[in-house]
Amino acid sequence: MKLLRLLRIQELTYNKKDKRLAYAIKNIVGSKPLNLSLYRLAFRHVSASKEIKAGVKISNERLEYLGDAVLGTIVAEFLFQKFPYRDEGFLTETRSRIVNRESLNQVGQKIGLPKIVESEMGNKVPYSFKSLYGDTLEALIGAIYLDRGYYFCRKFINSRLINPFFDLDNIIATTTNFKSKIIEWSQKDNKEIDFKLKSVEGSQRFKEFKVELNINGTPFSEGKGATKKKAEQEAARIACEKLQIIP
Repeated sequence: MKLLRLLRIQELTYNKKDKRLAYAIKNIVGSKPLNLSLYRLAFRHVSASKEIKAGVKISNERLEYLGDAVLGTIVAEFLFQKFPYRDEGFLTETRSRIVNRESLNQVGQKIGLPKIVESEMGNKVPYSFKSLYGDTLEALIGAIYLDRGYYFCRKFINSRLINPFFDLDNIIATTTNFKSKIIEWSQKDNKEIDFKLKSVEGSQRFKEFKVELNINGTPFSEGKGATKKKAEQEAARIACEKLQIIP
């Protein structure tokens, strides 16, 4: 009762924009926000950051960092309980398929983040950022965690993100660790393989790694990715195709 009374009093201070944001948050999260300023910050992209004092700007990057950690923990816990007899490699690979930038970006769009981001940022929306809505989703999770606590956040992620948007059976069926496959092939055929980092390009925030896969000292395939691990997987995938190694 005290919480409901507090929310009603708080809502009296909202302007029209605050009311729209609070309503949007309720639709996505399933409950009214307690601290609306946290969510307002979650939708402030770094490209529209505010300078609060000389050299110090405020954006959703810190909430994104927190949300990334909370999401990883909750998804790990979910998979740990759901698959009690699967090994660490399976759990790690499945989690990475759920929390990668591409998946989160798609989910962010599906739950309605583009409209909120546009409303909060107006013509400053940086459409050139490929992972804009995935980053915003992580910041939103950080805001939910600070606003409502771990257990509420876990319920939100499990019931409103994982269950509706991720087909675990399909993810498991299509999860292939190409690097493991090429290593198995090399050991079976007595080949020496080596993944060599060729270059890292881009900004500190958005990097592209280029990795070369050598077989017996000879370049065989090349892969690119947002991380070194992804670039290695891509190089291994291409090598598997060339060698006709069936996943």
